[in-house]
Amino acid sequence: MDPSSSSKSCFSVGSTGPGAVVLLYAKELKKWDEFEDILEERRHVSDLKFAMKCYTPPVYKGITPCKPSDIKCSVLNSEEIHYVIKQLSKESLQPVEVLREEACEILDEMSHKLRLGAIRFFAFALSKIFKQIFSKVRVNEEGIQKLQRAIQEHPVVLLPSHRSYIDFLMLSFLLYNYDLPVPVIAAGMDFLGMKMIGELLRMSGAFFMRRTFGGNKLYWAVFSEYVKTMLRNGYAPVEFFLEGTRSRSAKTLTPKFGLLNIVMEPFFKREVFDTYLVPISISYDRILEETLYAYELLGVPKPKESTTGLLKARRILSEKFGNIHVYFGDPVSLRSLAAGRMGRSPYNLVPRYIPQKQSEEMHTFVTEVAYKMQLLQIQNLVLNPWPLIVAVLLQNQPSMDFDALLEKTLWLKGLTQAFGGFLTWPDNEPAEEVIQSSILLHSNIASLVKDRVILKVECRDSELVDGLMFQHITLLMCLAYRNQLLNVFVRPSLVAVALQMTPGFRKEDVYSCFRFLCSVFSDEFIFLPGNALKDFEEGCYLLCKSEAIQVMTRDILVTEKGNTVLEFLIGLFKPFVESYQIICKYLLNEEEDYFTEKQYFIRVRKFTSQLLDQGASQCYDVLSSDIQKNALAAFVRLGVLEKKKVNNDYIFSVNEPATTKLEEMLGKYHLIKCDGFSYCI
Repeated sequence: MDPSSSSKSCFSVGSTGPGAVVLLYAKELKKWDEFEDILEERRHVSDLKFAMKCYTPPVYKGITPCKPSDIKCSVLNSEEIHYVIKQLSKESLQPVEVLREEACEILDEMSHKLRLGAIRFFAFALSKIFKQIFSKVRVNEEGIQKLQRAIQEHPVVLLPSHRSYIDFLMLSFLLYNYDLPVPVIAAGMDFLGMKMIGELLRMSGAFFMRRTFGGNKLYWAVFSEYVKTMLRNGYAPVEFFLEGTRSRSAKTLTPKFGLLNIVMEPFFKREVFDTYLVPISISYDRILEETLYAYELLGVPKPKESTTGLLKARRILSEKFGNIHVYFGDPVSLRSLAAGRMGRSPYNLVPRYIPQKQSEEMHTFVTEVAYKMQLLQIQNLVLNPWPLIVAVLLQNQPSMDFDALLEKTLWLKGLTQAFGGFLTWPDNEPAEEVIQSSILLHSNIASLVKDRVILKVECRDSELVDGLMFQHITLLMCLAYRNQLLNVFVRPSLVAVALQMTPGFRKEDVYSCFRFLCSVFSDEFIFLPGNALKDFEEGCYLLCKSEAIQVMTRDILVTEKGNTVLEFLIGLFKPFVESYQIICKYLLNEEEDYFTEKQYFIRVRKFTSQLLDQGASQCYDVLSSDIQKNALAAFVRLGVLEKKKVNNDYIFSVNEPATTKLEEMLGKYHLIKCDGFSYCI
């Protein structure tokens, strides 16, 4: 849902007016831009000619571009760094010169060395690689045109979704292709461990940040001033990922606020007139790291980034990964977002160079902006046929008849489009061929044998692969693709689950249950804080639109046609409810009074694996470390777990009454209306 779009609503929870209530929530279906395949031209023009083309990108308000060394000098000579060094010298009794030298070392470690030669090298190499492994790279040109204008008007911050390492390479490649300034990109220190590659990335615009600053005031001051200096000078678009890391589960991760705070500060300190935030959605038919992600979600540590690892990964050049869709959203003015919400006067009370503690009001505003940007990313993510196919297969595993799969997938296609999903489906091809080609692209996961589609959950040689169950690896890859559907279906799915958990279908009770579910699963999905009623309205509106329910004065009634829709939506969301309930059961069986996060992951994985082995559960989602991590955060927030710091480590203890209550509430999902819904005719 577009949080910035206008919507009307006369929906009132607990409304007491006579007769049936017409749900007036209006969600405008988005008119999608046209896409252009940029690889089409690359296939007909020399890669060398492309890399060596005349490259004269537009610049911010006609300024003369400065060198990376000028940015570093500007940072070291800034009033803010002088002030912080002076204060730290007083606190630590270290000489100013020593601290200044440390600031220089920090800058040398983090700063980029953007050079045109490195950009041209990557343009040449990536053009060859992308043509080899992708069929098409489709971009909305209207978004590119808007970005071109924005870059010349105000500083620009690029905020892409993050599903693959390809993301930042692809964006730089695209901006070079369209003669736009290549961005400076916030990258993790992991890449510096890659010989030659780390330096090549640095020369193509990457600047490096530590994962945690550990309370290092000097590091934070140097890093934030470095980013703000690039932004103020309009040096290049600043790019970073709100999620902070790649999503292994294909669901958008809850945002991190540090960098967003930094890029907003120049506007609030009146150092720039405005700043444009540009949400970018990158969608993959097939994700390069799909197998690696499944391993990581099953507890295998992430391999360290290295040049050797990169060379080993070159085998992917012999595989096909389908299409990529890159959607550049409309630039969002920070000035417009702040208008009537946030004044800039608090920054006038003290000199600009003195760091200030963030106010509660500012924290709330930054949080809201982060979630709004992520909702815009989600809205523009493109669905291809495979997530629909795999969602149907998972509810009918391990195999199903091809004709039945075709029928159910086409039904789901209609529902996805009715819900406003951004679905690309080649209408000029017979539906049978579309589904067959999707299965062929994902032949490592599914196959078509004698008119049956089979999920590859069994391995001929052994049940174990690298110590992991082959079945678990396949299913977690499938679950990641299914999760892409939840971007479109999460709100109506939550309404469907709330209906199943609520005796009597009273509208007020259903809404209360919906709010409870949103609270429990707010670490799993992106909900705008304080927006529960509007989210409920959207879910009800979409279900009304698909003729699944009727909203009456006091009650919500399920139509006969709606039974099929609600059963599918419940099946889609069921694994998350069951996973959290299973983790509650583990906590109630936990014998130790206190445990660390590491111990939690080991024990919950052992507990859930035993349940699956015994046949006591078929919920494979609970094996995912992503769900386990999100449940841990939710349970701390809900008071189910108590968290405290001991000797620089966090330990957890179980609040048994709260855990029992939560487990019972989630258990309502299984106890109520197991035989289906009552109908209104």
